[in-house]
Amino acid sequence: MLKHHRSALRFWAFGLWAVVCLMGVSARSYAQGFGGPPGAHRPDATPAGVTPAQLEDIGIEDKSGASVPRDIVLTGSDGRSFKLGEYLDGERPLLLVLAYYGCPMLCSMVLNGTIDGLKGVEKLPGQDYRVLVVSFDPRDTTTIGHDKREAYLQAFQRPVTPIDGSELAAFEFATGTEAEVRRLADSIGFRYRWDDTENQYAHAAGIFVLTPDAKLSTTLTGVQYPPQDITGALVDAQRGVWRSPLKSVLLFCFQYNPHTGKYNLIAGRAMRTGAALTIAAVIFFIWRMRRTEKREALRQLTKPKASELKPQELVQGQS
Repeated sequence: MLKHHRSALRFWAFGLWAVVCLMGVSARSYAQGFGGPPGAHRPDATPAGVTPAQLEDIGIEDKSGASVPRDIVLTGSDGRSFKLGEYLDGERPLLLVLAYYGCPMLCSMVLNGTIDGLKGVEKLPGQDYRVLVVSFDPRDTTTIGHDKREAYLQAFQRPVTPIDGSELAAFEFATGTEAEVRRLADSIGFRYRWDDTENQYAHAAGIFVLTPDAKLSTTLTGVQYPPQDITGALVDAQRGVWRSPLKSVLLFCFQYNPHTGKYNLIAGRAMRTGAALTIAAVIFFIWRMRRTEKREALRQLTKPKASELKPQELVQGQS
């Protein structure tokens, strides 16, 4: 038993050493901008406190209370053409997500976070609110939108109440022309652009809740949306009130690397958090192993030897 504990202890100690080494490499890479010796002058480096030029036209602007054009024309996942006003009927608030279906990471994180949050909301789509996801990539097709909708409906695993006989009116993944989607994005303060270097869109992370009469009520930023936050936003939107919590959303969602031109998402922070939790778990395991080992050693030391036992004690021990 003791030998087993020592083997486990050596294994976890090695794991701790490996995690620390990886965190050290990550920290050095982050600090050095993934290139160049520490402290080296980088002519393209951005001074502290200054937004890089590459990010000036990207982000989420605070437009709480702004009116959203109801005549924006979009295409549903079934190929039908509709106006945004059809989802703003004066009865139910609208949870709006701007994403693009070919996004390699961030959009999926936003959509996953939205579905995860909605699972914990007592209110139901169709009955109490509508969900509309709109792609800002004009290359996305209705077929892709249909497949995305089906996948996220399956992941949602909660009832969707049809509106006027259609579930699409309650939970939809739409596409649109670049001009029409840009009108929608501008009206809610969602700024994005195409990055030729990375061959993808650069954008921030957030979801938008609109009042039934087409005004922006609340913007929830990041990629995780607790059910209580979504519920509160839906209640506010239903009441026709809006919040103004935004200052600079983008910098919470991206870290720009001027050497590679890449936008490093919050996954990097998540990895560092996960590594820290792993270290804490390993330290706790090592502490428990050492404590058990000490107890075992103490028990062996205090256990009387057979030569020291009296004859009657030996008989009792054997019986």
